[in-house]
Amino acid sequence: MAVPFISEVKRTHTCGQLTARNVGEEVVLFGWVHNRRDHGGAVFIDLRDRDGLTQVVFEPDHAEAHGLAGSLRLEYCIGVRGKVVSRGKNVNPKMKTGEIEVQASDLTIFNRSEPTPFPIEDAIDTSEEKRLAHRYLDLRRAPLQKSLRTRSQMNALTRAYMVDQGFLELETPFMGKYTPGGARNFLVPSRMNAGKFYALAESPQLYKQLFMVAGFDRYFQIVKCFRDEDLRVDRQPEFTQIDVEMSFVSQDDIFTIIEGLIKKLWGEVLGIDVPTPFMRMDFYESMAKYGNDKPDLRFGLEHTVLTDLIREHGEAGGVPMMFEAVQNKGIVKAMVIPADKAMSRAESDKLEEFAKQAGAKGLARAKVADGGEWTQSPLSKTITPALRAAINQAVGAKTGDLILFQFGKEALVHTVMANLRVHVAKKLGLIPEYGSGGQWKFLWVVNPPLFEHDEETNTWVAAHHAFTRPHDGDVQYLLTEPGRVKCHRYDVVLNGFEIGGGSIRLHDPKVQAEVFKALGIGEEEAQTKFGFLLDALKYGAPPHGGIALGMDRLAFLLTGSESLRDVIPFPKTKTGTDLMTGAPGDVDDRQLRELHVRPVPPPQK
Repeated sequence: MAVPFISEVKRTHTCGQLTARNVGEEVVLFGWVHNRRDHGGAVFIDLRDRDGLTQVVFEPDHAEAHGLAGSLRLEYCIGVRGKVVSRGKNVNPKMKTGEIEVQASDLTIFNRSEPTPFPIEDAIDTSEEKRLAHRYLDLRRAPLQKSLRTRSQMNALTRAYMVDQGFLELETPFMGKYTPGGARNFLVPSRMNAGKFYALAESPQLYKQLFMVAGFDRYFQIVKCFRDEDLRVDRQPEFTQIDVEMSFVSQDDIFTIIEGLIKKLWGEVLGIDVPTPFMRMDFYESMAKYGNDKPDLRFGLEHTVLTDLIREHGEAGGVPMMFEAVQNKGIVKAMVIPADKAMSRAESDKLEEFAKQAGAKGLARAKVADGGEWTQSPLSKTITPALRAAINQAVGAKTGDLILFQFGKEALVHTVMANLRVHVAKKLGLIPEYGSGGQWKFLWVVNPPLFEHDEETNTWVAAHHAFTRPHDGDVQYLLTEPGRVKCHRYDVVLNGFEIGGGSIRLHDPKVQAEVFKALGIGEEEAQTKFGFLLDALKYGAPPHGGIALGMDRLAFLLTGSESLRDVIPFPKTKTGTDLMTGAPGDVDDRQLRELHVRPVPPPQK
């Protein structure tokens, strides 16, 4: 007689719960056949669910179950009932349940499985494309299940912490009006409003400011956001962020809240006590020393800016290319690879190839010999002893060190040197290829410029958004020297990744008007683009500020995953496609007509 599993016979334990304390108990387990071994009488399987594995043995004295067990294959979905017994000396220390096994008396097969396109194992060499095409199977693997369980724990901890700190979890629309920002929006055509489009929110930015105007004081949301941008290792077209906004706060108040949240996450998930407060670094210091505003502080290899030194020595310094770069308003930077981490000539040649891939024309370098002389470098033929000595002193070079140089346009030099620094660190084993290596270096990067200069249009644009509050002492420069204006914007950085960013917002209409003028935005244009927010700020808007933390990146770093896709259940590829469902897909002409949309073929290449 068939045992009524599920309807009457309920699961008693998961496959990761049973220990020696359960010996003698009758239990019911549900799960998937992880592996199977037939020992010429008894049939052994490892039964798997999201909590782990339990060994189940089918003996001939339970004939019906034993006979059915002979037909079991990998990934069959089954239910078993049996008694927990000790494995005696045959303990498996690699399994949480390795002290026991279940002697099965009853077995049912809920569903059979065809042979899977790749093995459901912890470590496999199957291509990511094949795994993404069968993501529902890939997600059965223990490493991915562990990452997503961790992410679920992070969600719960975040909500508990924020509520405990007096925040309200409030929702904002996914579909809104397009407003100019720093990222390209996905657009959604409106069937009921011909020719009109919604924009999928790249951030709840304007709505969360409206919550502050409405008097909610402290808001948070774990929210899905969308950006139609080219993808990279730490970016997806749809992503999740922990969104926060607070009224009547300073920058320090926001830092305290976020540091507390991160401390709780790392403490509860990893058992690591993260020291607070976090280190703070000025934006311009970060750019000078590391080439970007998200420096990895797990290792040294700091940059040295030599621009002033080259200018002082002038054309007589003997390095005309460097002097020409300075004359053209560029910069000169150097980085030292110490002698105890010496690279061969062939290895240093490969660094030049890497620099070229990052956009550089080349990579000047010099090996420091006895007495400070330079070898293995064309620079040694023309540079004056005075400039060479000055550079050696400025970068702290010693005998056997290798100095790497980059010069030209400021943005490009910073980018090349920032990438080179991380590349060299991985080559030298200073940091692992991925993961923390047991080091967690948090910091705040603060006081960045409010504006960036767009060389193509020769105009000033908002570096973040137009509602960021400038430093009070810099307001006087808004219309005369925009590039000099610093603002209350901040990024929280971990191990070379920006994990969050935000700002204190502008709530003063007069200063807001001057910011718009600096951006070349007139009153009419401002009203067209941001009218509903500007109108709201006129009605007693409180001082406020906020931040958004990237939940995907937090989970990626906290779990030590190799790819951001490993912490997202159903991710997209680098080209924004879903290999499992085939999205994005075609729609028929009828749907397009209803949406008042006509497709335009891509331009011929």
